[in-house]
Order: sequence, then structure tokens, then C-alpha cells
Amino acid sequence: MARLPIRTYPDPVLAKKTQPVAEITPEIAKLIEDMVQTMYESDGVGLAAPQVGHSIRLITVDETGPKERKNPLVILNPVFSDCSGAKESEESCLSLPTFTCKVKRYECLTLKGMNEKGEDIEIRAEGLLAIILQHECDHLEGKTLVDHASRLKRTMYDTKVKKWKKD
Repeated sequence: MARLPIRTYPDPVLAKKTQPVAEITPEIAKLIEDMVQTMYESDGVGLAAPQVGHSIRLITVDETGPKERKNPLVILNPVFSDCSGAKESEESCLSLPTFTCKVKRYECLTLKGMNEKGEDIEIRAEGLLAIILQHECDHLEGKTLVDHASRLKRTMYDTKVKKWKKD
């Protein structure tokens, strides 16, 4: 297993819509292993394939992370249904160093997809897990937290990122 470099905003891969995964090839299986390791080593609770440079519909999630690491989930081609309720959460992202913003999310949802063995799965999620799943699936649609932020907050972050690139 290898720790993968995490792409950071404004990397173009983060703004692209991803493609479905047709089958779990040995390359996809290796990517899954590496993504889980990268998520944990980066102290994350979720990671989407675009964050490591792959424009495919794949996310890894562990709501017990980064410390406990009890429940790693791998979901390919995730699709939401039965979404209900609304909750505002303060979120951060491995691809947006130092950036946080409040995001309105569904409180409960059902997510269908495929696991790392190619089996169909269905997860009923609420609370933190529902928030993480929605955050990671945003990445699959080419959306990051800056897309949820006010224009002013986004402009301020863009200015900060430009300054980092100069330094």
C-alpha cells in the first residue's frame, strides 16, 4: 500500500465530473487499498478518487476515523435516494488546506453502490456518516467546499491559495 499525493484546490481534476467504474480491475483494487491508507494517514474520514487524481466514481469513508479506524467503507458508483431532513455542518476538506465552511446537508439518506468486491450495497446513513457521504459524493460531481461558500469567502481563499503558490 502506498500513500497517494492529495490534489489540492484549484487542481482541475477536482472540478471534473467523474466516470462510473465498470469493473474492479487489479488497478482499481490497488487504488482502493491506497486510498484507504491515504485517508487514514492524512487524518481524514473520507476520500474521493478525484482527490488523488482519478476521475472515477469511487469513495472511501470511515466515520470512526481518523483515530479508531473501525469501519472503513468503499463505495463505487454511489447513488443517493430517500434523502430527508436538513442539517448545517461545519466542514473541512483534505483538498482545501485551512478552509472550512458551513454546508446544508440532508440529515438522513440511503446510498446504493458497489463495494470493493463488486457486490451491490445499500447503506442507510444519518448524522455524521450522512454528511461525510454527501461531502465525498460532491467530489464525484466536480464540487468542492468552495462551491458551497459565499462569493466573498471563496475570493478570500483564492487569494490565499495564490499567495501560497508564490511563496
